[in-house]
Amino acid sequence: MKSKIGIIYATVDGQTLKICNTLVAVLKENKQDVTLFSIDDFNEDIASFNKLIIGSSIRYGLHHKKIIEFINTNKIKLDAIKTAFFSVNLVARKPEKNTPTTNPYVVKFFKTINWKPTIIEVFAGKLDYKKYPFFDRIMIQFIMWMTKGPTNTNTEIEYTNWKKVTEFGEKITRF
Repeated sequence: MKSKIGIIYATVDGQTLKICNTLVAVLKENKQDVTLFSIDDFNEDIASFNKLIIGSSIRYGLHHKKIIEFINTNKIKLDAIKTAFFSVNLVARKPEKNTPTTNPYVVKFFKTINWKPTIIEVFAGKLDYKKYPFFDRIMIQFIMWMTKGPTNTNTEIEYTNWKKVTEFGEKITRF
């Protein structure tokens, strides 16, 4: 059955958008009607979608503020359709923290929000020190030092597991 699917995202450095673009490609390959929206541009009626996917990056331990506001404002409408949520964060680079039940940011997020999507996923993001403004670079470097990650400011590592992203897209076509 062909569904009308909306994907809403918030990104800081662009990796969440890159993941969304891969999801769009997977869904279109599976003959799904899908439209991608930045949280800043979404002004559609949620009820016009059969499925809505929401993706958010993490910065300093928090999901994007506009995503949280959107979910809180539209909880009743979201509960009336099939939904998916995915989080993009660097902590998910660690195998023991790359699932919705083991990722501390995702666990904390769902303890503080009154919404239960149909499916939840978490993806590791990208570390690119050269791309960050000075303050962010210093803070992320400190966080990586604390979590035993790379701290060299020339580091650029894409941790995203693209096979996992593709599998998530295929799962969306089936739920």
